[in-house]
Amino acid sequence: MRPTHRLFNIIQALRSAKQPVLAKQLAEQFEVSVRTIYRDIAELQNQHVPIAGEPGIGYVLKSGFELPPLMLTPDELDAILLGVNWVSKRGDSSLNKASLSLIQKLQKVVPENLQTNILNEQNVAPSYNEVLQDQLDMSKLRDAIRNRQKIRIDYLNAKNEKSQRTIWPFMIAYFDISRIICAWCELKSDFRHFRSDRVNHINYLNEHYDISAEELKTEWQKQQQSCS
Repeated sequence: MRPTHRLFNIIQALRSAKQPVLAKQLAEQFEVSVRTIYRDIAELQNQHVPIAGEPGIGYVLKSGFELPPLMLTPDELDAILLGVNWVSKRGDSSLNKASLSLIQKLQKVVPENLQTNILNEQNVAPSYNEVLQDQLDMSKLRDAIRNRQKIRIDYLNAKNEKSQRTIWPFMIAYFDISRIICAWCELKSDFRHFRSDRVNHINYLNEHYDISAEELKTEWQKQQQSCS
């Protein structure tokens, strides 16, 4: 691990710790000597990182300290780029545009030594399957989720049966060729999954559900686990 990366990770380790961290613990975590940790702590303190403590007692990071934005390691940047690569090919149109915009922003703010990670795609997420197209404005649907807005859909299921549902959307699942709207269905009084390409019409209602999308997702996860 490069020294600069280790300094960054020491800050992260102290930030997540609930009690003082000994230099010995940090040395074992980062596979360096205790003396190296002493030097790293001194260097961070010289850079005005508010670390309190001393050898033998442990170190703590004082509250209120914020790292500068986008202090990314090469692996973190690769993870972002791999996700952007996938979204640019498998996401909806608004996310496709957003992924390109994100790349442009990253190019402007990441350090010079990480520029090559952006210019040279080392990791890709290829797929040779055609994405099933739908007629939905997914950006508007995501806004409905954020605003806990109910929607009414005309839906055609796998058996070609038509139905009209009032649903409480809380998540969109992006698969390789399709997108699934996860929602609470008022008609069935239960969670249901709706493929976006089978939604023939969508109406955004002036009604909102009381529970948060996060709470709905938690209940949905519990149900999925009990069924598995």
